[in-house]
Amino acid sequence: NGTPYQGINTLMLWGEALEKGYSAPIWMTFNQAQELGAHVRKGEKGSLVVYANKLTRTETGEGGEETEKQIPFMKGYSVFNVEQIDGLPEHYYSKPANPLPLSDRLGSAERFIASTGAVIRHGGNRAYYSPAQDAVQMPPFEAFKDRESYYSTILHELTHWTSHKSRLDRSFNAKRFGDNGYAREELVAELGAAFLSADLGITPEIREDHAAYLAHWLKALKEDSRAIFSAAAHAQRAADFLQALQKKEATAEAA
Repeated sequence: NGTPYQGINTLMLWGEALEKGYSAPIWMTFNQAQELGAHVRKGEKGSLVVYANKLTRTETGEGGEETEKQIPFMKGYSVFNVEQIDGLPEHYYSKPANPLPLSDRLGSAERFIASTGAVIRHGGNRAYYSPAQDAVQMPPFEAFKDRESYYSTILHELTHWTSHKSRLDRSFNAKRFGDNGYAREELVAELGAAFLSADLGITPEIREDHAAYLAHWLKALKEDSRAIFSAAAHAQRAADFLQALQKKEATAEAA
């Protein structure tokens, strides 16, 4: 129906497409395929996606007072890639259009970054976000091996930038490098950069520090099996926040 998947579903379907070799970015349920007059091929197996929400329940206390309690829930269901389905209208099978030239995609990234209004400084040999200064520090552009590396790194740091109290006020009680809170925030930043890179048509690049981070991420995931769901949700909120700034900028320019 044209609604993009978000958060953990984005990660799960990326993984399924990579593992099974699907190039089409469109998925639907068995019933949705039938409603379109199509059918899932015999023997095809579905891919898991999840739906999360909250139920509101009214409870009565001993004194007769009523309070509302929100109960989170999650349910899973199966979807199929259009490459597993026969008989769909032809436009579902059309190959993705050739991407814009790299220069145009990176031009869009520059405009995206500028529209955030974040303070970004260049110099030194480290990329990081400083909460105390509320600023992103980046090495010079020419210090990166290629342009994609620069942009995927700055999108990582801009995801950190959304954690400030004046924005999304995201905190995992990180106190030092390598602790659980630090690992969770780094995982959010990496997922946020991946989501944003996909939106901007940029291929995220593997960073030299990924190997070190992976050990911390795995530790966090082993300690809490729900951590990846939480990280993906926080990353989606960060990406949505940064995307919303683009709309504000466009509205201001139009005015």
